[in-house]
Amino acid sequence: MKNRYENLDNVSTAKTFKDLRNWRKERKSKKKDLSFQVPSVNPEVRFLQLNKSGATITWIGHSTFLIQLNGKNILTDPVWAKQLGMDKRLSPPGLDINDLPPIDFVLISHSHYDHLHYSSIKKLKGNPTYLVPIGLGKWFMKKGFQNVTEFSWWDGKNIGNLHFTFTPAQHWTKRTLTDTNRSHWGGWVISCANHCIYFAGDSGYFKGFLEVGKRYSIDFCLMPIGAYEPEWFMSSQHVNPEEAVKAFLDTGANFMIPMHYGAYRLADDTPKEALDRMYSEWDKRELDKDRLKVIKIGETIKL
Repeated sequence: MKNRYENLDNVSTAKTFKDLRNWRKERKSKKKDLSFQVPSVNPEVRFLQLNKSGATITWIGHSTFLIQLNGKNILTDPVWAKQLGMDKRLSPPGLDINDLPPIDFVLISHSHYDHLHYSSIKKLKGNPTYLVPIGLGKWFMKKGFQNVTEFSWWDGKNIGNLHFTFTPAQHWTKRTLTDTNRSHWGGWVISCANHCIYFAGDSGYFKGFLEVGKRYSIDFCLMPIGAYEPEWFMSSQHVNPEEAVKAFLDTGANFMIPMHYGAYRLADDTPKEALDRMYSEWDKRELDKDRLKVIKIGETIKL
């Protein structure tokens, strides 16, 4: 019998058709200003292609980052799609997929289309190793990808001079009508001698953030802040901006980099609303402004 995976404490993210219909009805009554464009910069293409020693994080957009550690090129949830369903991308990727250096590792948080995009990953340079949640390996093998390793929650593996751990999240998965929760979901901790980066994936707020913080000394926390409205529908699966700040504090990380906003309209909130609420919560908690790294699309920070 095929497994169906669950959240901690059996928290359900399931919604009924009536819920979905009510959300769509509610959405029609809202007037949103979508004119705000998330700031972007020209990427440091030549540097990223030649870099073999410096540790960097480059935001390509949404949940897609190029992370360079110990001479290895790592991509998280690579999605260059110009649109998802009927919704066009709000801002172009910060780095053209053809300008990427050869990729060594691809980390997948879960199977949703805004995190796993076949047309993108098949274009990647190099011969990447795909690190994926348990239950998702079959999809990769059917698509012809050979270097695939599945992880359950808290599975860790040393590969060369890097260590990868798959961490819990509160979410769900689905790509077809029949595969709901047939593969798992989570985040990733990437660590080496000098750096530790936590990529949270997609998640509602839950106790797992505290556990990640107990187990790892995290430098940079890549935390989602968007796709939270309406909260009666989204709260079990996506943190709102205030919860994102709380989750960051739970992890004990030194710095927070917000993600999962500005590329696709997955819910009713706008990129500006997500950022404004995050900044407001940061100020309310009187947190050091230097710990919040709101990087531009295409921007590279050197660790």
